[in-house]
Amino acid sequence: MATCPICRRNEADPKYRPFCSKRCADVDLQRWFTGSYAIPESVDERPGEAGEED
Repeated sequence: MATCPICRRNEADPKYRPFCSKRCADVDLQRWFTGSYAIPESVDERPGEAGEED
């Protein structure tokens, strides 16, 4: 079984998979809320740039 990606100490609990506990799941969620995790935006995918038809 895989280890928790947050604490890296405990095995993942099926109830909170891939995390080991609610605490680690909440830590991950908080990182998304605060912007610690972000999906980079590609310059080529912005709407309204040159080469795009109206």
